[in-house]
Amino acid sequence: MSEEAEQATRRLKLKLALEDLREMKGSGTELVTVIIPPDRQVSDARQMLQNEHGQAANIKSKSTKKNVQAAIESAISLLSKYRDAGKRGIALFTGAIIVGNNKTRHTTVVVDDPPQELISFRYRCDSRFELTQLEDMLVDKKSYGLFVIDRSEAAYGIASGKRIHVQEHLVSNIMGKHRQGGQSAQRFERLIEEAAHNFFKRATEHACSYWLPELENIQAIIIGGPGATKDFVVKNDYFHHEITKKIAGTTFDVGYSNESGVRELVDNAGGLMGEIELDAERQAVTEFLEELVKTHPKATYGEMMIRQALEQGAVAKLLISEGLKKNVVEIKCQSCANQWTASIGRMDELPPCPSCKSDGDSLKELSSVSLIDELSIMAAKGRAEVRFISVDSEEGAQLKSGFGGLAAVLRYPIM
Repeated sequence: MSEEAEQATRRLKLKLALEDLREMKGSGTELVTVIIPPDRQVSDARQMLQNEHGQAANIKSKSTKKNVQAAIESAISLLSKYRDAGKRGIALFTGAIIVGNNKTRHTTVVVDDPPQELISFRYRCDSRFELTQLEDMLVDKKSYGLFVIDRSEAAYGIASGKRIHVQEHLVSNIMGKHRQGGQSAQRFERLIEEAAHNFFKRATEHACSYWLPELENIQAIIIGGPGATKDFVVKNDYFHHEITKKIAGTTFDVGYSNESGVRELVDNAGGLMGEIELDAERQAVTEFLEELVKTHPKATYGEMMIRQALEQGAVAKLLISEGLKKNVVEIKCQSCANQWTASIGRMDELPPCPSCKSDGDSLKELSSVSLIDELSIMAAKGRAEVRFISVDSEEGAQLKSGFGGLAAVLRYPIM
């Protein structure tokens, strides 16, 4: 697997872990967060936790003391498996989370291959896990400023990674056509142009104020609109001089100058905005859909067919929805000793035994691995490109709802 694909896998695994961790809540100070940067010794962290375990004996509440000490013991036990913090560090989250009706369940989540280096050591006991350092890793620094305008309205925002954010939609008060003649006509014309100038100035100033604090991360400013106004505004220096340096040389025609226009601008400027993943995602899913309707399609979808294609080495490009929250679980039935594997949702209960139909406490989970991890490893062996598709775009939503979150473009048709 290429470094780019490995990094994309790290980011997605972190994103899914954070989605679960944000929902977890404990009582009092029962959730323990330990973050160890790569330059910190794991042995030092274990020793610090041993000291904290002793301090926890002073907690007055028996249940809180029991749960905090159990969480610290779990952290110490887990860290004993690591000689060092690795290239980018380790983040460990453990404790008794509330699962409803005054019930708790002990959980442990470890992030030992984050997409970026952890910056500072952190130990915290609270009712929520400390996630700030990890969440910062998912902030996409590369972005594009977006601006659409005509004489009646304007909108601006930013596209970053897979997100389009429209910051503001402005409406002008420019008067339309009038019937006055002579000097009145000239006066009205002057008032209209003055109102237009004021609106253009207001719209561009608002947009510049929004972009300037993040200018170093903005790759380019993309301008669009339904008429000639967009070019007039660019040519007549309405934008701040630092913003002007980043305005793309091409403007784009769009149907509207509102939020819909901003999104249409991303569609039309996709080639120019090559580094934005939205366009790459759209192209990947479109390629799959176009191939799927052919008489002899080099495309397939669904977990069973994807596995078959990967085993044959037939997959050229594997598309995985970021909404695919499944684990491949190995299960043993303690009633009839049957063992089997199943793909289930990460928070789902174990399915009944296919042999004797036993369920609940009769079933034991032997192992669990993310379906994304398993398929990514299979793809790497077959030299297939792996693309993760967000659920925020129309194409991404279609992949998740219509095709089970898994699709592939193949090297050759398979039966």
